[in-house]
Amino acid sequence: MAKVNKQKKVASDIAGKKVAKAGRKLNGEDDNDVWGPSTNPATNLIVQDLILRAAGRLTRTSLEKGLLRRRYGGQHAKQIIENRSMVQTLLAFGATKFATRSIPGAILVGSAVIGKTIFDRSRSKRQSRREGDRQLTEQSKD
Repeated sequence: MAKVNKQKKVASDIAGKKVAKAGRKLNGEDDNDVWGPSTNPATNLIVQDLILRAAGRLTRTSLEKGLLRRRYGGQHAKQIIENRSMVQTLLAFGATKFATRSIPGAILVGSAVIGKTIFDRSRSKRQSRREGDRQLTEQSKD
């Protein structure tokens, strides 16, 4: 008896199926091409990946600057975001990648975030704000 290869369903699989279904509705059932400027589907996938990553980065940095701008002003918020260290960037990327790859990863990263939030809330509001302000001010000066 042959083994059935059961793959776990993840959110990106479900969303991918919905995108494919929407594409079939727009282009008809016979269109088997991967959308893009090239006749090569691998090239089109690379183009799509670049577009999505650029849009994601632009959206993320815009939101971060907007959220920081309320408290720190425009120029200071810009410096905070642009002076992020490589360690901070890699930590955020790694945690996101780990959390989105599996349910246990999401639980572990989510628990760490909740734990840090509880720790911050256990300190006095002033002390916690001063510490955060100090860290962000140092980051904006680098």
